[in-house]
Amino acid sequence: MEKQKITVRVAGKAYTLVSSDPPEHVRRVAELVDRRLREMEIASGLPSQQVLTLTCLNMQDQLVKAQDEIQALKRRLAEARKDGTEAKPHRT
Repeated sequence: MEKQKITVRVAGKAYTLVSSDPPEHVRRVAELVDRRLREMEIASGLPSQQVLTLTCLNMQDQLVKAQDEIQALKRRLAEARKDGTEAKPHRT
């Protein structure tokens, strides 16, 4: 897919992004970020710069945990294939 410009609103400001992802995906990402920022702002009552920083830290934390979980699942799957057994569901 070729790159296209997509305008989104985050924290009350319009941003024009250039992406090769589908516009629906870009809008969904922007909406999720905007929602998280509003939630953090309401919950914390902190100034906007601190809200932005804390939201970024929280979202990155979730991303790292998800990536770690994916890697753990890949290792379990590889081990199960090697052993000739099925991987059992991981419970958290």
